This record gives sequence, structure tokens and C-alpha cells, in this order.
Amino acid sequence: MSDQRNLVIAIALSVGIIFAFQFFYEMPRRQAQERLAAEQAQQAQTLPKGEVAGQAPGMAPSGAMAGTAMSRADALAQSPRVKIDNGAVHGSLALKGGRLDDVTLARYRETIDPSSPEIVLLSPPGAPNPYFAEYGWVAGDAATVMPGPETLWSAEGGELTASNPVTLRWDNGQGLAFAKQVELDPDYMFTIRRSVTNTSDKPVTLYPYGLISRWGTPHTLGYYILHEGPIGVLDGHLQEWKYAKVAEEGKVEFDSTGGWLGITDKFWLASLVPPQDMTLKAGFRHQTEGDRYQADYRGAAVTVAPGQTVETTDRLFAGAKVVTLLDRYRDTYNIPLFDRAVDFGWFYFLTKPIFYILHWIHGVVLNYGIAILILTLLVKAAFFPLADKSYRAMAQMKKLQPKMTELREKYGDDKVRMNQELMNLYKTEKVNPVSGCLPIVIQIPVFFALYKVLFVTIEM
Repeated sequence: MSDQRNLVIAIALSVGIIFAFQFFYEMPRRQAQERLAAEQAQQAQTLPKGEVAGQAPGMAPSGAMAGTAMSRADALAQSPRVKIDNGAVHGSLALKGGRLDDVTLARYRETIDPSSPEIVLLSPPGAPNPYFAEYGWVAGDAATVMPGPETLWSAEGGELTASNPVTLRWDNGQGLAFAKQVELDPDYMFTIRRSVTNTSDKPVTLYPYGLISRWGTPHTLGYYILHEGPIGVLDGHLQEWKYAKVAEEGKVEFDSTGGWLGITDKFWLASLVPPQDMTLKAGFRHQTEGDRYQADYRGAAVTVAPGQTVETTDRLFAGAKVVTLLDRYRDTYNIPLFDRAVDFGWFYFLTKPIFYILHWIHGVVLNYGIAILILTLLVKAAFFPLADKSYRAMAQMKKLQPKMTELREKYGDDKVRMNQELMNLYKTEKVNPVSGCLPIVIQIPVFFALYKVLFVTIEM
């Protein structure tokens, strides 16, 4: 009965700790973050900005726009735009420069108030804290006129929706016709099909590139167990770089075939997904002027013969890090380790299954709070044999206390002899002094993984 009482007390304490953590720590922390975000957004309206430029690996800057920061709305008005609306993403595609620089997340708000503004993910150059994606080509010959940040593309297709793609076109006047067909699924994955048609009488060498540029070091939570900043999987290896480390290095580069790379916040991700069979030079870089961070890649040279059209298909994820969605994209497009955009950490082999168990329970009870309670009970039940063994071991140790006290009194001045006698006592009574602690040690990674799930996943 005593063992059962201790088990009930342990479960009650576990539940109490979870609720206390949420009420006294997590809720005040989130409220403080919301206030800080609001203050930063207000202050950003008056912060001066320098030139606007993106830079892909091994290339000169793709262009610059001088001036001071304006409001986000005014910055958006600097270019003709194609509206974006698939139900999950709102925003627009800039025809000047052909950039994707206006994305808000329709399913998520800045506060729990459903009338509060949508989460802003991408913003255009000229606005406070620009954050945008760009795809293009670099010419092997400097004399070849290429599209840049001031290039005005024409658009075909109307509004970009989940069922309606948009095509951007531009001709360089030297026999090269450029096109970008942009598609968007019902969630957060853009597909960009770039093509170049050569109508001249000379072959042209081009290099495809993609970049994500973010200006200004964003506020991060700063927790050791959470990565925020440049991230990717290149050459099969997960790369997680802090903003400060990239700023210190200036640039870090990797050779890879396929993979993905971008910039992550706790719950949001903007990521380039090049063709998985493309050989590329990829990396992260920082430019001190304007405090600009960039994730980018450049593919191998492509020769476009006279009369030929070449095409490459890229993808861009810009949205919330919903675990089931990342898993689906990973499997559908063969994106290696794409689910690692969620920081499941060293105990991935525990954290991911725990998430899916919670997710399944939620599908039954339709409440994550109740799902957490049920999972806590299941974990306790699973560890009951170990807990029972621990309780029995502690009870045996308690029975030995009088004999251990006698040995300490008898051999207190001779530590070596006392330890020998204690070992003989344990052997005679068939008691393992560490068996009471071992079950607790085994449970620590499991409960840490549970805490990690609650902390890093947007579903929670």
C-alpha cells in the first residue's frame, strides 16, 4: 500500500509541476515576449536602414536600393505586385526584382486574440527588418545582361492561389528570355520553375542560385535547448549556426548534392529547397553593413545552346513548423531530414515518438492539456516496474540502516575497513545500493524529451 501511495503522490506532483510551470513561468514569459515584440515593431518604424542588397555565393551583390526605412505598407507599394492567398498564406509577389518578400501566416496571430494581426514572416526591402527570398541566374560572361533587383517582370495568370500558378517573364534584349512559374500548395510550399530560352546565335553559360536574406539580428529566446538562426541539411549533415557565430565567421560554405537551408525561428521557417540531384555550393554569410544574414546556394554551370531552353525546379518553404507537415514534405519531395527544422535535440529518438503519441491522443480527446495528463500516466505506468524495484530497494536499504550505523560507529576511524564491511553487508543481504537510483536516472531522458516536445512544437 505504501508503494502505491508513493506512486499516486509522484503522479500528482508531476501533474502539479506541469501546471505550475505553465501558469507561473510559461504564460508570463509569453506575455513578456508579446510586449517586447510590440515594442520592437513600434521602435522599428523610426530606425534608419542602409542599402538593400542580396548576395549569392561567389557573386557580386544582386543589387541595392538606398534610403531610410519606411513603413511596411509603404515599402510594399514600391513595386507592382501579384496577390497571394491560399488560405494559409497571405501576401504578394513583387514584380520589381521578382522577389517573394511579403508573406503573412493566416492561421497564426501575434496574440491569442483572434482579431490581432497575422504573423508576418517575410517583408520587403525598405521596410523595417527586411526578410525575403530570391531566385535567379548568374551569367558566366559579364557582358550578358541579367535580371536584377530593379528589373520589372511581367505577370501572367492573375492571383497566386493553391489552384492557380503565376508566371513571370522578362527578356534581356540579347536573345535570352527568362521565365519563373510560381506555384503554391494549400500550405506553405512554393514551387519555382525557372527557365531560360536562348534565341541568340551564341551559347550562354549560367549558374542558378537561390537566397534568403534577413536584415537585423532578430530577438531570440537564448535557450540552450532551442536553436534559432541559420539552419540546413547539407551533404547529409544537420547544420545549426547561431547568428553570433555566422557574424563572427563572416561566411561558412559547404559542398552538397541537394539538401536544404534557410533561417529558423522557434515556430517559423524560411527554407530554400534546391533540386535534390543538383550539385551546389551552399552556405551562410553575414554582412556587417546593414547587419544582413543570408542563406544561399549556387548550382553548377548550365550551358544554354542557341535555340535551347533549360529549366530548373526549386522549392521554398515559408511558414509554420508543423511537424506532420514537415514530415509530409520530407517524404513527398525526398527532402533529407526536413523534420529536423523542429529542434527535437539529442533525444530525437525519444522526442519525436513522444510528440506523435501526444498528437494521437489529442486526436482522440481533442485537448492537448488532457493529452499531456494521459501521457504522464502512461509514462508512469510504463516505468512502474522500475519504480517498484526502486521502492523495494529503498525499503531494503532502510532495513539495513541499524547495521550500517553499527559499522560506522565501530570502524568510523578506519574508512577502508568500514567500506569493506559495508560491501560485505550488501553482499550478505543481497542489496544493491545504487538500484534505488538507477530507475530514476533512466526516467530522466524521457521526461526531458517530454519537456522538449512541450517547448519546441507549435502544436503544443
